[in-house]
Amino acid sequence: MDIYAFPPIAAILDAAYGALTALSAALEPLAGTAAAAAAVILVTLLVRALLIPVGISQAKAEQTRARLAPKLRELQKRHKKNPERLQRETMQLYKDENTSPFAGCLPVLLQAPVIGILYTLFLHAEIAGHANELLTHELFGASLGTSLVHMVFGGPFSLPTLLVYAALIAIMIVVAEITRRVFRPTPVDDSPLSSPAMLRMMSALHYLTAVFAVFVPLAAALYLTVTVAWTLAQRMVLRRRYPLSVPA
Repeated sequence: MDIYAFPPIAAILDAAYGALTALSAALEPLAGTAAAAAAVILVTLLVRALLIPVGISQAKAEQTRARLAPKLRELQKRHKKNPERLQRETMQLYKDENTSPFAGCLPVLLQAPVIGILYTLFLHAEIAGHANELLTHELFGASLGTSLVHMVFGGPFSLPTLLVYAALIAIMIVVAEITRRVFRPTPVDDSPLSSPAMLRMMSALHYLTAVFAVFVPLAAALYLTVTVAWTLAQRMVLRRRYPLSVPA
């Protein structure tokens, strides 16, 4: 069974296809052959603009967690030998402060449907029973419907695709490195989350987007690139607005 032929999903994809092709046609006089790529960028900026209130809430939650760091260290010392009690007290502390250690996941979860739709629109030859013209669009000669992994292992080889992907991945890696250096998590003494292994894993997560990008169509990789760049800029602005407390 083709899940994309399921009427509600097919209707959503068809509506998204119509909106994206209409936006691409409107941008064609300005962007030329890169009109569809420009449409993807514009959609990304619109989604990120709509998520600004979520980003503000996330910055406030991060500020709250930094303020709670001394209390968390105290809980660690008090219940060091009782992990279950420590977990309960920690979650109760977050609950009392109306925040969550997982607040930063919300923007990612809210964007997941958009990424899924873009992935599908640039993956299938047909959308809701009609030919998918989006697959004919390019960015600097690279097809928006081709992924780097597909090109390397499935062919045909395309130098423009390789170069465009290299540029996007380089941007994502630079953004990830800046994010890792600037937004280091506040360590909590004796916390499993502050162990060297956990900190290394958390640092590696910054680069996960760049890894994921090589498996998705170029249009989705473009969305991810604009998203991580916007996220970094937004976090830097909000960090100035909601600075973290300096540990004693």
